[in-house]
Amino acid sequence: MGAVTGDVLTVVGPWETTGLDPSRAGYMFSRMEVVETLLDVDDQARLQPSLARRWDVSADGLQWRFALPAGRRFHDGSEVTPASVLACLRRALARPGVLQLAQITAMRVDGAQLLVQLARPFAPLPYLFTHSSTQVLAPTAFDTHGEVRSIIGSGRFAISKLSLPQQFDVTRFAAHPDNVGANPARGIHRARYISVSRAETRTLMVQSGQADLAFSLDPPSIRALQHDARAQLIDTMLPRTTFIKLNAGHRWLGDVRVRQAMSLCIQRQDIARALLRDPELGATQLFPPSMRRWHSAALPSLRTDLAASRALLDAAGWRPGADGIRRNAAGERFELTLATFVDRPELPLVAAAVQEQMRQVGIAVRVLIGNSSDIPAGHRSGTLQLALAARNFGNLPDPVATLLQDFGPAGGDWGAMGWDDREVGATLAGLADGRLDGPAAKAARSRVATVLQQQLPVIPVVWYRQTCALSRRIEGASLDAFERSYRLSRLQWT
Repeated sequence: MGAVTGDVLTVVGPWETTGLDPSRAGYMFSRMEVVETLLDVDDQARLQPSLARRWDVSADGLQWRFALPAGRRFHDGSEVTPASVLACLRRALARPGVLQLAQITAMRVDGAQLLVQLARPFAPLPYLFTHSSTQVLAPTAFDTHGEVRSIIGSGRFAISKLSLPQQFDVTRFAAHPDNVGANPARGIHRARYISVSRAETRTLMVQSGQADLAFSLDPPSIRALQHDARAQLIDTMLPRTTFIKLNAGHRWLGDVRVRQAMSLCIQRQDIARALLRDPELGATQLFPPSMRRWHSAALPSLRTDLAASRALLDAAGWRPGADGIRRNAAGERFELTLATFVDRPELPLVAAAVQEQMRQVGIAVRVLIGNSSDIPAGHRSGTLQLALAARNFGNLPDPVATLLQDFGPAGGDWGAMGWDDREVGATLAGLADGRLDGPAAKAARSRVATVLQQQLPVIPVVWYRQTCALSRRIEGASLDAFERSYRLSRLQWT
């Protein structure tokens, strides 16, 4: 099979390609191996060369150098030059995105090297250059106003057809160094991505032979495929946690006893078993096992204890009312609104379970299902009370910058709200500027995890496992826990 028979490998997932700008849908072109970034990471989050062959930092931590390649080509045949790389990264720096996490004062080219100057040391800087929003495109990809008009990258595959927002096709790029001299007799030469919103439809496409890879499957789809001879399943736990974001600045939720009581009433393993069909996904702490450097086996697990939950609420001055809902000394009813959204279909189901479990200890929760944008909007306006969201800590393979954004002094749209712990902020800052390294860094990560477990500015509920269905006509598939690539170039026809 393969190029001789004209076969096209078809990938289906729920994500639409909403635009060409890297900041909007760049991750889709990264996943299909069309575009490249300066650096990459392996499955253990260790930095790997990509467009940059080497990198180093000055003794004061203020200047980074990235050695750029010679002889690399974009898909239009033009050379990947230091100037073209610099132009793309300057464009990314001028837009909202991950590069804003570092205080970059200047970027320039010195021969075959890219120089990045910082106002203050920022040890995770190389990881920012793994993010899809920093992808490098050819000069011909931009119009005269600097806007992206086509996707012309330097990856292993090149765009052959683009039909936004539903579909795009790619073909193997023969001039890529990894493809030159390779024996591609059984390799993938052509592939297609199709956005299919419903998980059951994606499942049927695999079963009928219309799709070769199907991502983001729900529990019913997984059950339907487990014993299907036409497909196989692979999975990996992702660095993503579904948690309840609380407004700790709210006069009721600022009491840590209340937050702890809310955590104690949540039956995580039951939610994971009943809704996700996977009891191992009940979160015992904020950081899942896939975050090897941050997950702490020594940390006492989050637990369910309704009696302890009720006792804490009693101690905080909340007494059961005649209707079973608690009231404080002022007679106020303990009633809160929990916002969530349908972008991830399991969220409304988990929200309904949380609603019922909190009712059992006397907390009335009104679930409001809206758009994902409602949560950062509510954070910024201060009106948010509770929110159920799935936070991807693998957005950057080193999560320090993400955590500093979420749990630093000002909190974050998808992290803490109205909560500030000086020790956590200072510890994360020390990890970010490189002052903490080696054993000290390990101890610092453990301390951050411990404080977050004790203070609960967010309440972990479940972790997340990515399950993918594969047709039997391909082999060599594996999943990227950081969701950077579908690894098409590793696949072969059977």
